[in-house]
Amino acid sequence: VQLQASGGGMVQAGGSLRLSCTASARTFSMGWFRRAPGKEREFVAAISGSGRSSIRSTYYADSVKGRFTISGDGARNTMDLEMNKLKPEDTGVYYCAAWQSLQPATRSNEVAYWGQGTQVTVSS
Repeated sequence: VQLQASGGGMVQAGGSLRLSCTASARTFSMGWFRRAPGKEREFVAAISGSGRSSIRSTYYADSVKGRFTISGDGARNTMDLEMNKLKPEDTGVYYCAAWQSLQPATRSNEVAYWGQGTQVTVSS
């Protein structure tokens, strides 16, 4: 499975950005991880199940709850991450991820497929 991510960029604190990812084949779950400068890669959000976003399960890291929204279309193998009220600590390289389980992969070693990273920079 190949993952193609797009979006990201630079924004001031309080602003918004949107990331998108398309998978070349169906997977049970997709999500986003990020790596901040000098830190380990960490879980951000995930969406599991099939069908429209409204009937799928979503999961978020505590640090982004209430600010980020993950959505996706299981039939089209696509996923989006809407990031609002961005903070400088959200800066990092964001990676699209996918795995063949309905459980959220919150650790990097649980992810089966990785997309290329996309840079998100939030200035203060």
